[in-house]
Amino acid sequence: MSATQILLLVAAYFVILILISYFTGKEDSNEAFFKANKSAPWYLVAFGMIGASLSGVTFISVPGMIGGQQFAYMQGVFGFFVGYIFILTILLPLYYRLNVTSIYEYLEQRFGTVSYKTGAFFFLLSRVTGASFRLFLVALAMQYIVFERIGVPFWTTVVISILLIWLYTNRGGIKTIIWTDTLQTLAMLTAVLVGIYLINERLNWSFIEAIKSEAFSQKSKIFFFDDPYAATYFWKYFIGGIFIAIAMTGLDQDMMQKNLTCKNNRESQKNMFAMASLLVVVNFIFLSLGALLFIYADKFGLDIPVVDGRTRTDLLFPEIAMNQGFGNALAITFIIGLIAAAYSSADSALTSLTTSFSVDFLNIHNKPKEAQKSLRKKVHIGVSLLLIIVVIIFNYLEGNVVSNLFKFATFTYGPLLGLFAFGILTKYQIKDNYAWIVALLSIIISFAITSLPESVIGKYQFHWEILPLNGLITFLGLVLIRRKQH
Repeated sequence: MSATQILLLVAAYFVILILISYFTGKEDSNEAFFKANKSAPWYLVAFGMIGASLSGVTFISVPGMIGGQQFAYMQGVFGFFVGYIFILTILLPLYYRLNVTSIYEYLEQRFGTVSYKTGAFFFLLSRVTGASFRLFLVALAMQYIVFERIGVPFWTTVVISILLIWLYTNRGGIKTIIWTDTLQTLAMLTAVLVGIYLINERLNWSFIEAIKSEAFSQKSKIFFFDDPYAATYFWKYFIGGIFIAIAMTGLDQDMMQKNLTCKNNRESQKNMFAMASLLVVVNFIFLSLGALLFIYADKFGLDIPVVDGRTRTDLLFPEIAMNQGFGNALAITFIIGLIAAAYSSADSALTSLTTSFSVDFLNIHNKPKEAQKSLRKKVHIGVSLLLIIVVIIFNYLEGNVVSNLFKFATFTYGPLLGLFAFGILTKYQIKDNYAWIVALLSIIISFAITSLPESVIGKYQFHWEILPLNGLITFLGLVLIRRKQH
């Protein structure tokens, strides 16, 4: 496809998103922006949340992980499922009972203002970083396949991307995103299924024949029990996956804001169970695509793309989709899927960050009615500018995007995990003024532990277990600052 054709395709996709925004954003109120008036159908929320959970990380990087660790990621996916069950049985009933707009309002009711602001701050830090990593990854792919060819610098790609997101989320907020996420999930899944079908056709296989093939089996090992020191060790991935799901979904305003748009707790639980079940299947499909991409590259002698002297397995899917003669069917669905991957996480992140900052730090509900909408819109613009800056900074970072994303998240979500766990599992009150110190120290201590030299920890490789470790340190710190019961 030519650069002009790709740009026209991008423009057409955004016309559809803006049309959705027009019809869903007619009620430009804070209640619709923050909670969609609690009227969203649970099945629509569930399907849309698949796309938001997957995002550009799964669409681009998960297939690219096959070269280094085969299907080990599925061990984490099984852990996600267990974590989602915890969310639907413990956290969702709690949030609905308290009728919160921001889930961190629970911390204020449980401990006090400092704990509340500490939790909200770490969400903002985590979500700004996470959304920026995801958007960076897809912007990088767009730069690689189209904008580089027409001389557009990377920073311009990022500015245009976030400007378009701001445009269609400005009025409807979460009410719009429930519907755009549904479209984006469909676009991503279509791209992956078309990719699997066409690559199998080129390899003269059906999907069943591909799964049964020797080449596929060599790249699709799921369970790794042999080396406890390795990052792919089962219990690291599985247990880490449980806590990743609890922290990055259940304690994350972005994901929970969508759940809280359902009519009641029961419907929200249906949504969470449906999403958890579907994600297991969908992640297996994505990894299967990854295996087929590497099999195709091996068979036809295709080199892994190199950018700025660095090998980028993240770019293997775009390279095969756009430059290996598969025709417009794969190229078009890939471009649409890529755009969907970028915006399914970035648009909801923009909305949830706007919600959290407005509610948690500006106390928007206590402002005069006539000033609330204007304040929300200013915050929305400010968050958009912040995301632009952070994504451009990430362009100068090295390392695999998935690894960086989850490594950072295991540190910043740890204090949230510890605060909520202490609140739910104990009846103690704490010396609230010291909560931020405990949270900060837990990150410093966790980072110090994971940075120990090989002479101390040997060949042990830290993975997602950093998150529960960090949460445990926070929990123990809160024990130390608990108030004595009389």
